[in-house]
Amino acid sequence: MSANLNVKREHNLLIYPIIISKFTDDGEYFVATSPNIPGMVTQGDTMADAAYWSIDAISTMIEDEDYPKPVDPSNWELNDNQIIVYVPVDMSKWIQNNSHLVNETITIPEYINALAIENGIDVSQIATQALIKELGLE
Repeated sequence: MSANLNVKREHNLLIYPIIISKFTDDGEYFVATSPNIPGMVTQGDTMADAAYWSIDAISTMIEDEDYPKPVDPSNWELNDNQIIVYVPVDMSKWIQNNSHLVNETITIPEYINALAIENGIDVSQIATQALIKELGLE
């Protein structure tokens, strides 16, 4: 059964699976990595610390880029000292940083455009609202 890792759009949350590895070579500590986020590595004194710091690490790494979609970890091969943990990442900051306006050309019937102008309707605003609704970003 595939895990449902879609964006919970009403809360702007992504749920990312991470791998937490337990090490005892220099005391006990935990290292978190994510195949979703190449290069993401963080650690903590406890498993909870590693999970907590992974949220910060993921948020920082995807802050100014396209964020990778969470992948289903069911095919990940783990060592005996590893466990998969799901962490929530609040995408509000990413959304805010990537919400600059772009100029997009749309085609609408001439009479609708004329009626919109006549009624003082901002077509770009209406199109944006419709896209937000269609994409479930409300």
